[in-house]
Amino acid sequence: MTLKLADRVQETTSTSGTGTLSLSGAVAGFQSFVSAIGSGNTCYYTIYDQTAQAWEVGIGTVTSGAPSTLSRTTVLSNSSGTTSPLTLAGNSASVFCVYPAE
Repeated sequence: MTLKLADRVQETTSTSGTGTLSLSGAVAGFQSFVSAIGSGNTCYYTIYDQTAQAWEVGIGTVTSGAPSTLSRTTVLSNSSGTTSPLTLAGNSASVFCVYPAE
């Protein structure tokens, strides 16, 4: 398991709860997590739910499959001011690679 960085990686998810994200495929003009990061590797990620105006930054593990997934291995920060996974409502949310400030 290697920590990878990549540019222009973004997918959507409609996952609800605090668990692993089911990824819905790359947004037009972007790469998928599996193609850019690789299955079994980790990356920094951000989830942004525009409907709930909630976000989470963390380290996740990518797994190839049907659907591909991103596990929320370590939460670094979120819009609630904690390091716990946000409870997602199942709204369409953006998931993308980032390089966190801290």
